[in-house]
Amino acid sequence: MQLNLEDTKNAKSETLPFSRTNPFQAKVLKNINLNGTGSSKETRHIELSLQGSGLSYVPGDALGVIPSNDPELVASLINEMGWDEEAVVTVSKQGETLPLMEALTTHFEITLLTKKILQQAAVFTENEELQKLVLVENANQLKEYCYGRDLLDMLRDFGPWKASAQEIVSLLRKMMPRLYSIASSITANPDEVHLTIGAVRYTAHGRDRKGVCSVLCAERVQEGDTLPVFVQANKHFYLPESGDKDIIMVGPGTGIAPFRSFIQERAVNKAAGRSWLFFGDQHAASDFLYQSELEKYQQDGVLTRLDTAFSRDTAQKIYVQHKMLEHGKELFEWIEKGAYFYVCGDKQHMAKDVNEALITVIEKEGAMARDAAEAYLKDMQKQGRYQRDVY
Repeated sequence: MQLNLEDTKNAKSETLPFSRTNPFQAKVLKNINLNGTGSSKETRHIELSLQGSGLSYVPGDALGVIPSNDPELVASLINEMGWDEEAVVTVSKQGETLPLMEALTTHFEITLLTKKILQQAAVFTENEELQKLVLVENANQLKEYCYGRDLLDMLRDFGPWKASAQEIVSLLRKMMPRLYSIASSITANPDEVHLTIGAVRYTAHGRDRKGVCSVLCAERVQEGDTLPVFVQANKHFYLPESGDKDIIMVGPGTGIAPFRSFIQERAVNKAAGRSWLFFGDQHAASDFLYQSELEKYQQDGVLTRLDTAFSRDTAQKIYVQHKMLEHGKELFEWIEKGAYFYVCGDKQHMAKDVNEALITVIEKEGAMARDAAEAYLKDMQKQGRYQRDVY
């Protein structure tokens, strides 16, 4: 028996709690660009309604969003292969079926290539270049080809194809949810969840590329539309149990998200502990995300300290780690008094640089050797006082 995916989805959502496999259709209440004119970035602040979902979260948790692919990209794929968009394809081992266009839009990843996809695709073409690329000795070239390319590139580069739409979609991976740090406190915003999402756009291999979920949110999701979502708990990133503890937060760019939730939560609970935020981005005039909110929290004493680093506003680039080093003495005093230290954002560079700066501060201000400073930081980590949410 062939199951229509929509019917099973509807039957499921009425009985089961909402989850990754049964997401809640959250209504978009607000979708605004946080960056000012002249910014090279686009960061969306999105507010979603959780009304009637029974979903809850704590500061530090993430929201999973199940995106759909860019309709233009889907149309280009169908066009390239001369497929019939209404043709029915099987999308799962259980035999669930969908019309081809819907399958490519909502069910499959089409912007990522893997070695496995290319190896399996090689049987559907006599293209010599692809046959050569998938040879064991060319593993490095194969990996290099996959980087920054998508399904459309593969279909264009290695034709002509002797494969049906079904054979091609059978190579693809299922659409994965995208996880975003939640940027609100449910205590402060009952029945709502907020996100801070940076739109990913770049050019590679002669084509403009777009982040599947971030550009869906930036360009195609309007207020009143819905997004399929679920809550993903984060056991490794949370506020101290006691509101008396001091917290130090380092969150440049969209890394600000969980700290907005931390600050909101502490404001509502009138926490006694001090809080210190390091925020950075390119330009103060256009990229100071949530500026008026943060400044108001500072005036109200909810945020004890706010230090900013805007890298493109000075001849020499200044980043959050430079601000940490500049205030190393006080930073170490806070840590010695039991402060919790949090980092959120870019794993590749920022988190490494912040970790490095933290060791330097401990080493210098604690007058200890490098390895002793590293051990001190390891100990903080064991106590749950050094937490990272990096991506």
